[in-house]
Amino acid sequence: MIRKLITLLCFSSFCLLSNVSKAEQLAVADFSNSVLEGWETKVFKGTTSYQLVPLENNIVLMAESQDSASALIKKIHVNLEKFPYLNWSWKIENRLDTENEKIKSGDDYTVRIYVVIDGGILPWRTKAVNYVWANQSTKGETWPNAFAGKNAMMMALRDKQDKTSTWYQEKRNIYEDMKNLFGSEFQFIDAIAIMTDTDNSHGKAKAYYGDIYFSTE
Repeated sequence: MIRKLITLLCFSSFCLLSNVSKAEQLAVADFSNSVLEGWETKVFKGTTSYQLVPLENNIVLMAESQDSASALIKKIHVNLEKFPYLNWSWKIENRLDTENEKIKSGDDYTVRIYVVIDGGILPWRTKAVNYVWANQSTKGETWPNAFAGKNAMMMALRDKQDKTSTWYQEKRNIYEDMKNLFGSEFQFIDAIAIMTDTDNSHGKAKAYYGDIYFSTE
């Protein structure tokens, strides 16, 4: 009986591992293979420097901002019902000294990643979730963007309690986040954006981004 139980458990574990290994991925940013094609620059004020660099036996995207705000945007149509999870890693080298990031003068972040639904010719239908490393807000907190209002919701994944010079791996269920933040279900997203910006606080920031991909689980 015990032998049968062990056999059953081993088989169940094998099935579980097999299912994990079969999880599909959809690449968004393949920085580790020195790939930057497909990313477009969007300048808001000044130009943040983005470049692929070797770091800790890997290739990552380094972002440096000095009183600047520009983003890298990749247009990618993703079915959230098939690929609901967005995965990425990031680390910051310094914190920004902003008093209130919920107003325009404090809307700066050492790292942020946008997930965008394009409203097309109806810009008021554009929606975005903006995942950030917060300066003053606490982890898990959400609020409307100071410039775009409730069409672009902010979510603090990291805060001042998290360490600098330390890599953090993130994983978010975009399908659920969109539904919870906007009160509707969305099947597709249309773009991903990366931004390190300091134009409102007139500061400096240095950060790194690792590979970004969607997954089925």
